[in-house]
Amino acid sequence: MTDEPAFPLLSPEIQALREHPERRAVSVIITTYNEAHNIAACLRSVAWADEILLVDSFSEDATVEIAGAFPITILQREYYGSAAQKNWAMDKVRHEWVLILDADERVPESLAREILQILTREPEAHGFYIRRQNIFIDRTIRHSGWSTDKVVRLFDRRHGRYPNRRVHADLEIAGAVPVLREPMVHYTFRSFDQYLEKFLNYAEWGAAQGFREGRPAGFVEVGLRPLWRFIRTYILQLGFLDGMHGLVVCGLQAYGTFLKYATLWEHNLRRKLGEEVELPAFDDSDATWKLPDEG
Repeated sequence: MTDEPAFPLLSPEIQALREHPERRAVSVIITTYNEAHNIAACLRSVAWADEILLVDSFSEDATVEIAGAFPITILQREYYGSAAQKNWAMDKVRHEWVLILDADERVPESLAREILQILTREPEAHGFYIRRQNIFIDRTIRHSGWSTDKVVRLFDRRHGRYPNRRVHADLEIAGAVPVLREPMVHYTFRSFDQYLEKFLNYAEWGAAQGFREGRPAGFVEVGLRPLWRFIRTYILQLGFLDGMHGLVVCGLQAYGTFLKYATLWEHNLRRKLGEEVELPAFDDSDATWKLPDEG
């Protein structure tokens, strides 16, 4: 056992911003499944928040045990997709301003300072994009589209909601959405086993979404979309300038595109054959997808 606190001591500047009398409180939402290797570092990076809610999808590793050492709230819920988890969690937090993180993301002190400074005055918008510094193994990827990666993660939950999609859902915010200056850090890759498992899940979820929407998957989708994805990211978006890291990243993205559409092709074929297609569970409750004031 150690006497070291679960949360690190805050720097004097961050502590002063946190205690600003006019600052709006902020809740952090983190969703997890088998993130024992990530969760402690992620939680420590948001020690400055007023509330932290972790929504776990019944992890089979030590995620919940590790997170339980921190002064946070832990809830568990069946996984219906990232958007459903986050919408559900928004209705469980105490504060109107919310910051959403995945367990493989970190908030550097520079970003924490910028967020707290924004919340010490009347925010200029209902939500803000945060750029992501994407790290692949041991290197920040600076091309192939990853350098311009940004996501809406800081927002007033009264004005934002994720759409009903199983995968790749972007938060919808009313009005203009500025981009914060400081990025978060995103550790995208731990091992090929972990990465390929993620790709398989995304392929299944993306194909299920497309199947529900009645999307086709013929030669163009299965054969040409992956090729175009590689050409776009590796050549047009200069992925080759990242060396072998860039080649592997762009190859994996193209492979993920192929898996999604090949799976969708199989779903459509089985439906034509009169077979039942088993899809992952979707959350179709209206309460999950509507803003609270929409009833």
